[in-house]
Amino acid sequence: MIEQKHKDLAQHILKFAQQNGCSAARAAVYAGTETSLAYRDQQLEKLQQASENRLLVYLFVDGRYGVYSTNRMERKEVESFIKNAIDSTRCIAEDPCRTLPQADLCYKGKDAIDDNFDKTIETLQADDKLLLPKATVEEVFQTDPRIISVTAEYGDSSSFNYLIDTNGFEGEAARTSFNLSASISLRDAGDARPESWWYDSSLFWEKLQKEGIGKIALERVLRKLGQEKIKSGKYTMVLDNTVSRNVLSPILSALNGNSLVQKNSFLINMLGKKIASEVCTLIDDPHIPKVAGSRRFDNEGVATKRRPVIENGVLQTYFIDTYSANKLGAEPTISSPSVLTFTHGEKGLSGLVGDLKNGILVTGFNGGNSNSSTGDFSYGVEGLLIENGQLVKPISEMNVTGNFLTLWERLVAAGNDPDETSSWRIPSLVFEGVAFSGL
Repeated sequence: MIEQKHKDLAQHILKFAQQNGCSAARAAVYAGTETSLAYRDQQLEKLQQASENRLLVYLFVDGRYGVYSTNRMERKEVESFIKNAIDSTRCIAEDPCRTLPQADLCYKGKDAIDDNFDKTIETLQADDKLLLPKATVEEVFQTDPRIISVTAEYGDSSSFNYLIDTNGFEGEAARTSFNLSASISLRDAGDARPESWWYDSSLFWEKLQKEGIGKIALERVLRKLGQEKIKSGKYTMVLDNTVSRNVLSPILSALNGNSLVQKNSFLINMLGKKIASEVCTLIDDPHIPKVAGSRRFDNEGVATKRRPVIENGVLQTYFIDTYSANKLGAEPTISSPSVLTFTHGEKGLSGLVGDLKNGILVTGFNGGNSNSSTGDFSYGVEGLLIENGQLVKPISEMNVTGNFLTLWERLVAAGNDPDETSSWRIPSLVFEGVAFSGL
C-alpha cells in the first residue's frame, strides 16, 4: 500500500520542483512485492522474495525534459535529489514536444479499479506457496521413463501506484497476480530433446488453477515426439490461443505512436483503411472488471475508454501518447492498449481443426524476424500436421513466411477460446494460404 506520507511527499515534490524552476512536473510512487519459487525434479531450486519502494520524477525545465528515479523517501534527501535533477535537465537538448498531457484528457476520479487487488496475498503463508510447485512436479515426475526433467514455478506479486502532476491529475491503482507454470523435457530418438510447458495466471488466488498444470505440460510435450519436417507449400495455418498473439504483436507495434514518429511502421497513413479480413474486430476495453490489464488511466494519467482498434478489418485508431501526438501534429489517444478483446467465433480449437482437410496447427514460434517498416516476416515454427480434421504428425524445423498485411487479409476464422490469463484476450485463429517451407 502507498503510505500517506509518501503521497504527501509526491505532492511536496511538485511544489518544490516548480519553486526551483520547473514549468511542470509529474511524480509517481510505486510500492510492490514479488515472490518466486521453483522446484526442479522434487528439489527446491529457487526461492526469491523482494519488496520495493520507488519514486519517479518527471521534470519539465526550460523546454527540456528528464526522468529520474530514487528509492530514498526522506524529504531532505529528495529535495537535494530534485535540485540536482533540475540542474541535469538543463544540460539536455530542448524538446518542445515534451509536455504533460492536456488536463481535459486526464482521468478525473480518484478511485482505482479496486477489484484488481486480492487481499489474500497478504495472508498467504510460505507453505501455501511452496506446496503448489512441489505438487505440480509430483503430478508427472517419473511417470514416463523418457522424462529428463520437470520444473514447476510459482510466483505472485502485488503493486501499488500513485501518480500526480502539476496539471491537476491525481490517481492511484492496485493490482495482484498469481502464476503457476510447469516445463518438461523428454528424450526422443537420436539427440532430440523436445520440451513443452503449461501455465495459469490470475489476479486472484482463488481463481488460479492449482492442479493439472504438470499433466497438461506433459501431454503437450508427448505430442512432440517424432517431430519432422514436411513438404513445403501453402497450408491453412491454425494458431492456438497460446501463440496467436505472436502475429498480433507486430500489428500493435506498428500502431504505436513512437513507431509512427520514427517512420518505422508498415501501417503509416492506414487509418480508416482495410488492413485485415472482415473476421477481424479488435476492441480495447479497459473497464472490464477483474481482468488483467483493466485500468482507469494510462501511465500519463490519460483516461482510458472503450475504443475499437480494428473493426471488420478496418483500422480505427493508433496508440498515440502526448509526446508522439506533439511530434506528429496529431490528436493523442492513449499510450498503449489495456484489455484487448477479439470477436469470438463459435468453435473451439478442436472444432477449427476438425473443419480442415489439410493444414498445420502451430503451437510454437522458434526465432525468426520481421521487418517493422514493410511487415515482411519469417519465423521458425513447430506444431502438428492436420489431415482430414485430425492431428496426424508433429512437425518442427519449418519456417512460415509472408507479410502481415497479406496474412491478416487471409484470416478466415476465430475460435471461442480467448486467452483469459492475458490482457490480450486473443482466441485461436485460422489463416488460409500461408507459405511454409520445410522439405
